Amino acid sequence: MNLTRIFEISESLQAHKPKSDEIDAGSSAGHKNMLHLIQLRWLAVLGQISTIAIVMLGFQIALPLTHLLQVLACLIVFNIASHLRWRKLRAVSNNELFLALLVDVFALTSLLYLSGGTTNPFAFLYLLQISLSAVLLDVWSTWAVAAIASACLACLSIYAKPLMLPPDQVNGLSSLYIEGLLLCFSLNAGLLVFFITRINRNLRTGAAQLADLRQHAAEEAHIVRMGLLASGAAHELGTPLATLSVILGDWRRMPEFSRNLQLLAELEEMQLQLKRCKTIVSGVLLSAGEARSESSVQTTLRTFLDQVVEEWRATRPVIAFDYDNRIAPDMAVVFDSALQQMLCNVLDNALETSPRWLRLQAWREENQLKMVVTDAGSGFPIPMLAHFGKPYQSTKGRPGSGLGLFFTVNVVRKLGGNVKASNLDAGGACVSISLPLAAISLETEGHHVH
Repeated sequence: MNLTRIFEISESLQAHKPKSDEIDAGSSAGHKNMLHLIQLRWLAVLGQISTIAIVMLGFQIALPLTHLLQVLACLIVFNIASHLRWRKLRAVSNNELFLALLVDVFALTSLLYLSGGTTNPFAFLYLLQISLSAVLLDVWSTWAVAAIASACLACLSIYAKPLMLPPDQVNGLSSLYIEGLLLCFSLNAGLLVFFITRINRNLRTGAAQLADLRQHAAEEAHIVRMGLLASGAAHELGTPLATLSVILGDWRRMPEFSRNLQLLAELEEMQLQLKRCKTIVSGVLLSAGEARSESSVQTTLRTFLDQVVEEWRATRPVIAFDYDNRIAPDMAVVFDSALQQMLCNVLDNALETSPRWLRLQAWREENQLKMVVTDAGSGFPIPMLAHFGKPYQSTKGRPGSGLGLFFTVNVVRKLGGNVKASNLDAGGACVSISLPLAAISLETEGHHVH
């Protein structure tokens, strides 16, 4: 993982290039809403068949049964075709939802034309189509559905023949029209509450997924800015560090220092710290995709962790460090400075809160590398655990603090792993890192380093 790769990902997200996650987030809600429309259409077909049967057999009202069944047959064929097309997840556009709702509007218009037009109390079902379009479609599409439905209703009032109701049911609740109107209202209310509640849940889920993607894009853009700053600083630090290295080498050869054992010891410590600074600078440039003078080297996972721990222990004032490396069998990996910095960041944070004792455990579990860092400090504040890995979440109270864990989480996430933090019941904190071995392995399947 390097900053060049992160920059490419951030640029693609900011340019709105479609990625699989974005497509899933954007189309999942639309696909579910289309399935809801298909379900609603099946309910409408069953309801219309039941209504026709009740009106003709129960109330002895004559209806053009052949033409009504033809319209329903066309609606059934359309719904079967829609189910076959949308049974698998795929992107659903606004125009496709718009077309599906128009089919429902025209089917309802055809049925009303054959059964009384505006004198049919079920003419108010147009409001259901308009309400669904207001939830599902873009603004222009919603107004188009409303205008088309209004035009269809106006045409029905002119061209459709009135529904011939029995003469003994014309007033109050005994009126067949009033009973149909109440039934239509109940259907409208129930279907609107049921389906719009589910549709809104789908829309909220899709919005939450998109918000999560935007948050990831913002975090990656933040990494790019920090990486560019770090890369520039590393370039600038290269020259003074080289100058200091030359000066320290000259001092070692001067008689004033060569005869003084205490000064020689201090010079060696200065050179050790200077070497560490140069390693950090080289690591920053390597992570940015720029090799300074070192290059990636092939090693094994167990050796890599042993070397990182040995170097970290030699340059930190750690009192008691419990290191338990249970990796077996070993495997070939590439030395990656980003991994080293990530692990050192976690250890540094643990050491700062628990200077007297901390522990690192590492082992293989199926196809995962597990690393757990435990300390005996005060633990993470509960609000920080809720936002673990976010930038500037820190207990240190210093401006700009909290970036170490932020980089750790993002490095691990780029490798396909995850980081979890928790507080221990006995006191202290625990940070668990899980990395897929496939992301760091060089060995072929079935071959291990012994």
